[in-house]
Amino acid sequence: MDQHAVIALSVIGVVATLSQWFAWWVKLPAIVFLLLAGLVLGPLTGWLDPDALFGDLLFPIVSLCVAIILFEGSLTLKFDQIRELQKVVRNLLTIGVLIIWAIITIATHYLLDFTWSLSLLFGALMVVTGPTVIVPMLRTVRPNANISNILRWEGIAIDPIGAILAVLVFEFILSGLGHGNSSLSHTLLIFGQTIFVGTAIGVIAAYLLGLVLRYHLMPEYLHNVATLTLVFAVFALSNHLSEESGLLTVTVMGIWLANMKDVHIEDILDFKESLSILLISGLFILLAARLDFAQFEAIGLGGILLFLTIQFVARPIKVFLCTLGSDLSWQERTLISWIGPRGIVAAAVSALFALRLQDLGVENAELLVPLAFTIIIGTVFLQGSTAKFLAQALDVAEPDDKGFLIIGANPVARLIAKALNDCGYRTRLTDSSWTNSKASRMEGLDTYYGNAVSEHADRHLDLIGLGQVLALTPQKELNALAGLRYRSEFGGNNIYSLLSEKDDSTSEQVSRTTVNHNSHILFGNEVTFSKLASLVAQEAKIKQTGLSESFNFEDYQQQYGNRAILLFAIDNKEKLHFFTANKDLKPEQDWTLIALVQEQ
Repeated sequence: MDQHAVIALSVIGVVATLSQWFAWWVKLPAIVFLLLAGLVLGPLTGWLDPDALFGDLLFPIVSLCVAIILFEGSLTLKFDQIRELQKVVRNLLTIGVLIIWAIITIATHYLLDFTWSLSLLFGALMVVTGPTVIVPMLRTVRPNANISNILRWEGIAIDPIGAILAVLVFEFILSGLGHGNSSLSHTLLIFGQTIFVGTAIGVIAAYLLGLVLRYHLMPEYLHNVATLTLVFAVFALSNHLSEESGLLTVTVMGIWLANMKDVHIEDILDFKESLSILLISGLFILLAARLDFAQFEAIGLGGILLFLTIQFVARPIKVFLCTLGSDLSWQERTLISWIGPRGIVAAAVSALFALRLQDLGVENAELLVPLAFTIIIGTVFLQGSTAKFLAQALDVAEPDDKGFLIIGANPVARLIAKALNDCGYRTRLTDSSWTNSKASRMEGLDTYYGNAVSEHADRHLDLIGLGQVLALTPQKELNALAGLRYRSEFGGNNIYSLLSEKDDSTSEQVSRTTVNHNSHILFGNEVTFSKLASLVAQEAKIKQTGLSESFNFEDYQQQYGNRAILLFAIDNKEKLHFFTANKDLKPEQDWTLIALVQEQ
């Protein structure tokens, strides 16, 4: 049995990693493949039985995993970002939560004959739409900026909000169970005690940890371990003082810590994010392996009708009411109302609550997990397979080649970005120099301040609508790293890099560099960043020139000669072509040439 346990845990880890890897490769939510893996290992083959594998430890393990997941999610919720959100997003996170909670609660009660308390709990569980499902879907669908920003921020912010709501409803249910005095006043007293204990311990623990981090009272190599053990400790202490208040404690702790001034949590967040990926993956496989197809039969038609109600009634009503008076078009509202998949938090928390309620003998508690998975499967598969088509049909999707991620916000990068913008192409510049980033923003360019190859960029740099990369910095190492980093996102054929300085070696060396970094050399081997920067300093200008039957490419070269550095061209089908070292581009009639021209 011991050997089987070791093999089972190893297989879960390997399968979880492969599922995440394959999901990244095909740009689909990992939850789809984790679900399939769990079903194959569990009910389909019978090889994995989580209850037999973990025994009495299953409930504590699920509890601790959910605690870490909620803590990591709450670390991303900053109040200053919420205050800056659009009115639509604020409505979705407040009024919208109440609307969809009420609709799902009523539908659950009447369609599945759940008690009102259990229906309230399930409704609270289903208000969340996690970023682990939303972000991969947005990268595939590629909607416009309005839609992607709203959905992304809703997914990030609603995760801890929905979790807190579900925890509070769960505590309210528990406060009325197993007590001799079932009066409303006693129930409210227990409920208030749970909230007080959870909030107080969470605030105190976060404040003390924040002071330790702020004043560097602990070596950095202990930050991650100390934070993790503290999460476990406060979770256990809170549950000891007030039953089932631990989840509220760790959520409050994460939110408080994320909003303390002069406390750097980036390293902790990176560690917790990696740990959460492992726990989410393993936990989802375990939860899927516990599913019993007989329970799905018990849900029957009611579960399908509930899914249809959430997809076609609750979500559209929420979105359209919350967007009244906004500048969003009806097409944008329609796509936002279509996309709202449920994710790992809904699955994990529902499993946690179901286990606990089953121990307490609550009727229909065993149906919470299969019902939650029904909604998760339905929303992920339906929306994931149709959202891109719907976005294109509604004309709210970004064309694949319309957006450019530009590495660098220096004068050269800004000039090229403006030229692309003038031709109708979207750009987003990135730079770790505040001077360059500030100048770029002052010139009205979309700019991300930070290192494009950092962990921070992985979490905060919005790539929606961007299809190609232009590495335009004087640092050849950064250009190469950016090419390698974003190759998986955009494909090697869409990576372009500018030489930082002229290489005195042979063209074979340049070609070998190009192959190694899998990027195209912009504007030819003779054009370097230094050369372009010098021309920009001499007030060289970007000029557009149309070719015609009477003025062809040879005429253009004869007229401008060495005064013009050709950057890119737009053909008669409105397709953009860059001049590169490894491609012999021959502009034709009705093409438009864009070049950096030095005045005579």
